[in-house]
Amino acid sequence: MEGEANGTLHPACGSSEPPYSEELLRSLDLPGRFLFATLTLMTLIAILVFIEEAVYIYRKIPSSKRSIIIWINAAAPVISTTSCIGMWVPRSTMFTDFTAGIFFAIVIHKFLMMMIKECGGQKVLLRRFENGHFTITTGPCCCCCLCLPRVPITRQTLFWLKLGTFQFAVFRPVLVFLSIVLWTNGNYVLYNVSPKGPALWISCFIGALTLCALWAVGIMFRKVRILLKCKNIIPKFALYQFIVILNHLQTTIINIFATQKIIPCAPPLSSTARGSYIAQQLLIMEMFLITVISRVFYRRKYHDLEPPECVAEEPGDKKQSPEVILNGAAVQDALPKV
Repeated sequence: MEGEANGTLHPACGSSEPPYSEELLRSLDLPGRFLFATLTLMTLIAILVFIEEAVYIYRKIPSSKRSIIIWINAAAPVISTTSCIGMWVPRSTMFTDFTAGIFFAIVIHKFLMMMIKECGGQKVLLRRFENGHFTITTGPCCCCCLCLPRVPITRQTLFWLKLGTFQFAVFRPVLVFLSIVLWTNGNYVLYNVSPKGPALWISCFIGALTLCALWAVGIMFRKVRILLKCKNIIPKFALYQFIVILNHLQTTIINIFATQKIIPCAPPLSSTARGSYIAQQLLIMEMFLITVISRVFYRRKYHDLEPPECVAEEPGDKKQSPEVILNGAAVQDALPKV
C-alpha cells in the first residue's frame, strides 16, 4: 500500500489487459513451472479418460442414448481443456470462458433429455406417470414458494420443461456472439460491472436464463430420482450440480473478489487477470476429479428392459403397476397386455 501511495505501483497492476503468454511464462519460478506442468498433465489425463469412456459408451450403450451420455461426460474434460488454454494464454480467457459456457448450456439440455430417455422415452414416461404430478417448488427458482400447486404430467408440461433447457442452449450462444461483437467495438469489458456497460446486463440476462434451465432439470430430477435410482441418477445429478456450482458460482465469486481488489495484484498479473488465473487452475483440478468419478458411475451396460427395482413409483402419486416395453409390446405385472 505504501508503494501505491508513493506512485511505485507496478504497471501491470493498473492494466486492464492480461499479460502475453511469453511474459507470464518468464515470470514463473520453479514451483510455478511445476504447477503449470502438473495441471497440464491433469488436463491431458482427463481428455484420455474421456476418450476411453466415449469408446466404451459407443460400444456398450444403445444408440438411442449414446450421443446424449457422451455429451454429458464431455462437460468436465471440455471445461478443463478451456481452463488449461486460458491458463497458458491469459488473453484468451474471455473466449475460453465463453466456449465452456456455450458447451455447458447444451449439456444442461442433454441432461434433461437423458433423464427422459432413461425412463424409456417420452411416451413411456407419460404412460408410467399417467396420474402423476410435477412438484415445481424446487430450486433454484421456487424452493421457498410452498404455495405453488403441483402440475399434472402431460405432454404439454414435458414440452415446457424441455423448452426451459432448450432456450438456454439457444440463447447463450447468441448472447456470447453479441458480447464478442461488442468487445471488438470496445463496448464490452469482461469485468466492467458498471450499469452503463453492457457486460452487467448481458450477465444478468444469462443468469436468469440459467436459473430457468436449472429449474426445469430440478423439477424432472425430483420426479424420476426414485425411478432411476438403479441407474445411479442421484450421483450423476450430484456431479452435474458440482459442475454448475464450480464453473459458474465459484468463478463468479473469485472474479468479484478480483474486481474489488480483494485478490491482490501479482505482476505481471493484475487483480482481475490473477482472479481468472486462480479460477482456471482450480477448475482444472476439480474437473479432473469429476472426470474420473464420472467414469465410475457412467461405465455400465444399459438395457432397454429395466429390472423390477427400477420401476418403483415415487411416494405420493397414485400407485400403478410397473410397466416396461419388451420387444415393442407393453408388459404389465410381467404379463403382456391384451
